[in-house]
Amino acid sequence: AGLCFGGLGSDTGGSIRFPSFANGITGLKPTWGRVSRAGVFALSWSLDHLGPMARSAADCALLLNAIAGADDADPTALCAPVPDYSYKLDGDLRGVKVGIDENFATRDVEPATVAAMRECLAVLKDAGATVVPVRFPDTSAALAAWTPLCCAEVAAYHAATYPSRAAEYGPGLAGLLDIGLATSGVEYARAHDVRQALRGEFAHVFQGVDVAISPALARQNLTLEDFAVFGTRDDDWPNLLRFTAPFDITGTPTLSLPAGRNNDGAPFGFQLV
Repeated sequence: AGLCFGGLGSDTGGSIRFPSFANGITGLKPTWGRVSRAGVFALSWSLDHLGPMARSAADCALLLNAIAGADDADPTALCAPVPDYSYKLDGDLRGVKVGIDENFATRDVEPATVAAMRECLAVLKDAGATVVPVRFPDTSAALAAWTPLCCAEVAAYHAATYPSRAAEYGPGLAGLLDIGLATSGVEYARAHDVRQALRGEFAHVFQGVDVAISPALARQNLTLEDFAVFGTRDDDWPNLLRFTAPFDITGTPTLSLPAGRNNDGAPFGFQLV
């Protein structure tokens, strides 16, 4: 709506990228720890990322300049120096390698989203980038691991008030908490093992490219009617989160970018990882 220069989002499974995607704006999920989480009500401490949401990548860069860096109030905030993120916004991408895993980026994805990614790759090439094929690791185990990781940490964070004040909770959050309370230490440990393996596998992918392109959502135009029945099918959460949650698990920075509007006039986009 253009009501402000920009805002902040928190992304545990996609909550910077989904609203950015759906509203035609740019949203940046920075590297985990790049932005302090002090003062933010946690969902899942090891998955939560704080980042800017704005009209453009340039505006996100300016916001990130202001919010990134070490913070005595958050010992997990990265101590690495904060560069000037707006300094290289000159449109020259010579020397930048952009990866695409065709199977990951196009399988069961709406044709309009795939076409938008193709157009984006052409623009990046015109700006000097080189597009190279990559092969992502299988993320299915990581998607399964997201639930015990997130829900166990949610339950730990709410231990003082749930289930003792369960009647004051809405059904969505209560459902996550119930899963978390039923998650064993062994299940949590196994999920963490999957996470560490995925981090290593993606680190190998990014030895050869600077960024990779992918959808943020497999389909456009999710409606209130869709969400009214959401969660009633076993594959609802994995399908919704399959392009976003893996990069919360790995802590990898991810930029959601607008790609225009579809035939119904609704915004849509893609992401650079």
